[in-house]
Amino acid sequence: MWLGIDPGTRVLGQVLIGGAPLRVLRLSKTGARLVLEWRDGAEVADTPAHRALADKLVDAGIAHPRYGQAGLTRADVTVVVPARDPQALPRCDIVIDDGSRRPVSGAAERHPVARGPAAARNTGLRHVSTELTAFLDADTEPQPGWLDALLPHFEDPSTVAVAPRIHSVPGRSALEVYERARSALDLGDAPAQVRQDGRVTYVPTAALVVRTAAARDAGGFDETLRFGEDVDFVWRLRGRVRYEPNSEVLHAPRKTWRAWARQRFDYGSSAAPLARRHGRKVMAPLRVSGWTALAWGLAAARRPGLGVAVALGTAALLPRKLAPLGVPAKDALAIAVRGHLGAGRYFADALTRTWGPVALPLLATTRRGRLVLVLALSRHLREWARVRPGLDPVRWLLARTADDLSYGAGVWRGCAKERTVAPLVPDLSNWPGKK
Repeated sequence: MWLGIDPGTRVLGQVLIGGAPLRVLRLSKTGARLVLEWRDGAEVADTPAHRALADKLVDAGIAHPRYGQAGLTRADVTVVVPARDPQALPRCDIVIDDGSRRPVSGAAERHPVARGPAAARNTGLRHVSTELTAFLDADTEPQPGWLDALLPHFEDPSTVAVAPRIHSVPGRSALEVYERARSALDLGDAPAQVRQDGRVTYVPTAALVVRTAAARDAGGFDETLRFGEDVDFVWRLRGRVRYEPNSEVLHAPRKTWRAWARQRFDYGSSAAPLARRHGRKVMAPLRVSGWTALAWGLAAARRPGLGVAVALGTAALLPRKLAPLGVPAKDALAIAVRGHLGAGRYFADALTRTWGPVALPLLATTRRGRLVLVLALSRHLREWARVRPGLDPVRWLLARTADDLSYGAGVWRGCAKERTVAPLVPDLSNWPGKK
């Protein structure tokens, strides 16, 4: 195994700063030397001490593993596809017909009535005899070599699942262009350890390779969940889950804006059931420290000077806290300031997305509220300038706003149905100094 140090990681002698969530690790002199050697291309020795340090860096998101030749091959993988009235099917081994109006030719099993993708995948899983199972949706197109980039990760016995990057199929319509740039299934171009508090918090099972035994040990998919069943499944797996963007699978977007908005609404409606199963914090629309929330709240209440004072005052505490770890004061202060400033984007995301269906109409009624709204929505234009998606900025802004509101409406609908407000409540538990 080799390690690639995450580009966002800073190496300051014996101190590493990076990962998601951000953390500071102080290493021994030997550990610091090893990290530099691994960064320069040295292989991780197969010794308990070296593997323990490498595992610690991988689990923190500070480094990402790379492997040589995979011991498992395509012959060790059974591809399972749940299908209901499919237009086409990817190359696969097992098709489960989930109540199609016209029976799917060659299906291994057919549900007389549609029971949902969770039930169809579970039915397919019962037919698998290989070590690995690959779940693919019927409207996906795995690209050549997609398994070649995923299988090496299973050289680590603690890795139970690996997901590829899912890109939307290229097209010329405004919807297709938007989806290519902003698909809800596309988790970016950086590898990641999948964890509830990480940069990549879940992976969709529109395309996922999993150890068959691990999938069965987890109890398969929860068939009572119509949406979010893939998130729930991934969170119940016992072991490492990796996101590998060097593997690519294409996914067909919805054909109309109405169907696209309904899809986003459905995704949002899964937040409340997931919160009930996995805890309030994992679905919180916002995770910041209480001091950061107070600083931004004061700024929004037209007390910017006081807000800046709170931010700077709490930022000044971090150098003292990190000094025993060997972090220079200027670096610790920079971390704190960037954290306060970066939280503004998280507030804007929550304001226009999860809280949007209620917050936007309220903000639009006052001058101050409209200013806050303009500032929050301006991040979409900054994103447009960065990605240059092929849409003009007006249509991009409209699509991004509709994306947020559709998802937010689904969250509120799910909360009403489940009789909980958990996905609407921010998590402000991370106070400075709290262990």
